[in-house]
Amino acid sequence: MLAAGAAGCSRDLPGTDVGPDVEVHRGTLRSRHLPGRDLPWVIAVPRDGDPHRPPVVVLHGKGGHAEQALSTLHLGDHVAATGLAVAAVDGGNGYWHRRRDGTDAGRMVVEDLLPLVAREYAPTDRVALLGWSMGGYGSLLLASDLGPERVAAVATSSAALWTSPGASAPGAFDDRDDFLAHDVFADERLATLATVPVRLDCGRDDPFVAANRAFGGALPSATLTVDAGAHTGAYWRGHGRAQLEWVRARLDEAATA
Repeated sequence: MLAAGAAGCSRDLPGTDVGPDVEVHRGTLRSRHLPGRDLPWVIAVPRDGDPHRPPVVVLHGKGGHAEQALSTLHLGDHVAATGLAVAAVDGGNGYWHRRRDGTDAGRMVVEDLLPLVAREYAPTDRVALLGWSMGGYGSLLLASDLGPERVAAVATSSAALWTSPGASAPGAFDDRDDFLAHDVFADERLATLATVPVRLDCGRDDPFVAANRAFGGALPSATLTVDAGAHTGAYWRGHGRAQLEWVRARLDEAATA
């Protein structure tokens, strides 16, 4: 379980409604990759969970923050049932990759959040990734960087994907070269992701549904679900438990392989 003495850590803040079988811890960290700010983090841990089971790192969407893993997606409601710890951190709006200004939320996750989780809860030599919107893209990107040796599974909701630089949202990339350097449709990244269990969920009325379908076609090993819904918290929340159960199943399969 998490150490009570973690820097900036607080236990079970008032109003945390995740049930008696879950511990919620919060704090802040500092990172050279997002300098000059305190970055809030949150970890929800099953009280009777296996501390050697890989935790699930949750990446938020644009304009979001770490707390939404619990307050919007309600993932804390499913921690005890699945036995999976979930961890999230504020990553800003840089789409989880290195930007021209030198910031890099993806490296912050690898070099700062994961060591924190390893010190306070469980080894992070392997993790699962879960993200929505900008964080869905970020989860795929990070998995394509880290590979199957580090990433056990990836689950996304409404992943913010684009099939060409000109189609991307303003601010998602610095320029065309930045897009191409971090394009999850690139052959090399797809080859890596083909070695990692990937699940994509997207609503039929979501603006990213066409790109998610295209990505599913480019990565036939992925599990793609397109169902009723849009780019909303209700959609992401409605898929949270199924995604954690899917991650748990992939972890169990790997453990018995």
